[in-house]
Parts: sequence; structure tokens; C-alpha cells
Amino acid sequence: MSYLVLRRQLLRNVPAVRNVRQFSATPVAGSEEVKRLGVIGAGQMGLGIALVAAQKAQVPVTLVDNNKAALDKSLTFMDKLLEKDVAKQRISKEDADAAKARISTTTDMDSVSEVDFVIEAVPEIPDLKFSIFSRLSQICSPHAILATNTSSISITRIAASTTKDPRDLSAASRVVSTHFMNPVPIQKGVEIITGLQTSEATVAAALAFVKRMGKIPSRSADSPGFLANRILIPYINEAVICLETGVGGKEDIDSIMKNGTNVPMGPLQLADFIGIDTCLAIMNVLYEETGDSKYRPAGLLKNMVSAGWLGKKSGKGFYDY
Repeated sequence: MSYLVLRRQLLRNVPAVRNVRQFSATPVAGSEEVKRLGVIGAGQMGLGIALVAAQKAQVPVTLVDNNKAALDKSLTFMDKLLEKDVAKQRISKEDADAAKARISTTTDMDSVSEVDFVIEAVPEIPDLKFSIFSRLSQICSPHAILATNTSSISITRIAASTTKDPRDLSAASRVVSTHFMNPVPIQKGVEIITGLQTSEATVAAALAFVKRMGKIPSRSADSPGFLANRILIPYINEAVICLETGVGGKEDIDSIMKNGTNVPMGPLQLADFIGIDTCLAIMNVLYEETGDSKYRPAGLLKNMVSAGWLGKKSGKGFYDY
């Protein structure tokens, strides 16, 4: 029996064993009802999501981060992105100003209590995400979609963190993954990943909203690495193994993939842009959750993280920036 068939059967059977209102799944906001978006995490991904939502979906966005310096840095980066787009005549100055005006920042997570859709975009640390979703289940409106941008952590586990009673689907049924690709303003693809508890109404709302943002969604089951990273990160890891075992130099590895397979960026340069630490974290999840040795992280990948060579964001990775 497939995962999706099993999930639908379980969700169909849940109402028959519950007779208390608080354990029922809560109606969710439809795409047209999303009047305000919340984004948790003001890093590169969080800012990108906030900016695209403000520009394309034209909804007010509350961008939350517990680090005021991170918020200030993101706003400065946003200004540069918009100025560049205006200079290249991709958008008008009026549209740029309107997008900026739709984004507000805060260090107070309670500020998302009235949003209709919230997307968490913090680092891939399971306990951090679980604590955030536990909090969101308490402070957000009962109709709000609770989405995560996780690239590797189980959606079922994240949804389970919203309640201490596994029968209680009031928040868990509204948890879904909207996994945006980096850089968000450029990449069109978004993975919509469902946990065991996720309702079809939540999936429909998530699909509709990312389309409002101008994205092209693909659905994935809750399996280690999902679709994109299950394919992409082992490819990068194999390129790192080729480098550390002397099969080829970094320029040759990237060159043959760019010029031989027509990808826009070689795997080692791509790893630098993703973040070496992020690549290692995803490989660790794949290895630990599948137990398959083909997902064992390259030794060089581990050593680079230990050295603080995290790629473009640290100024040094496989290349210098």
C-alpha cells in the first residue's frame, strides 16, 4: 500500500474514533483568503519568500527573526535586489517601493497570530523547528496554514510537535511543507510535501498560494530528502568524493557537468551557493534515516564544515568569494 493511500485511509477513519470537537481537523484558509503572510526566519530563504510573496501575491508580509541584526541585514539585501531589478528595468520603481512597503519586520513571534499562512524558514535543526511549530499551534489563528520550508526533516514529525495528543489534528492537519528552491526570486519550483496528518484542504490551499506567488509546485511524499534533495544532494556529495579522491580537480568537475549536461552551475559551485553545512546536514539526514551507505557524507564535506568553509555565505568554500 502506498504512503498516500495509507494516509488518506487513516484520515478518513479518524473522525469515527473521535467524538470531541477539539480533536477534529480545523477548516483552513483558501488561497483567496490569505490576506497576510508570516515568515519565520530572515535568512536568505526567508527573505526570498517574503519578497516574492510581497511582489507576486501582493500580500502584506510579517518577517520574524529573533536577531534584529539579521532582520536589518535582510532589509539591506532586499533593497539591493530591488534596486538591481529597477536598474535593469525588470520592475518599475513604483512596484519596488510597493513591495518594500508590504514587508514589516519584528523580533516578536506573537506578531504572526493574525496571519492566514505562515512559512517557517529557519536552519535545519529539528528541535528548533519542533519548538517553533509547537508555539505556532498556540498563537496562530485556528484556520492558518502552518508551513515549513524544511529541506530534509520529516513533515509528520513537525506536525506531531503541534500537540501532545496524537488524536488532535486541529493544528497538525494544517501543517505542510512548501519547500522553495534557492534563490527564491529566481527558481520557479516549490515542493509541496505532506505529513501523515496533513489534510487535503491544506494541500489545496498550499498549492494555490504558491501559484499566486508565481511558482510551479510539485508534490512529494514525506520521505527522507523528499524529491529535490533526494536526487540533488547525493549528486553533490559524489562530486565532493571525486574531488577528495583525486578523480578530478574542482574546475574540471564543475566544467564537465556544466558543459556536458547543460546545467547552469557545477555541483561544487552549487554546493557553495547552497551552503556546505546545509549539504552536510541533508546528507546526514538521508544517511541516518535510510541506513543506506550510498548516502554516507563525504569526509571532505565534514572537514570543510569543521573549518568553517561554508561556501559563499562565509566567503570560502570550494571557491573563494
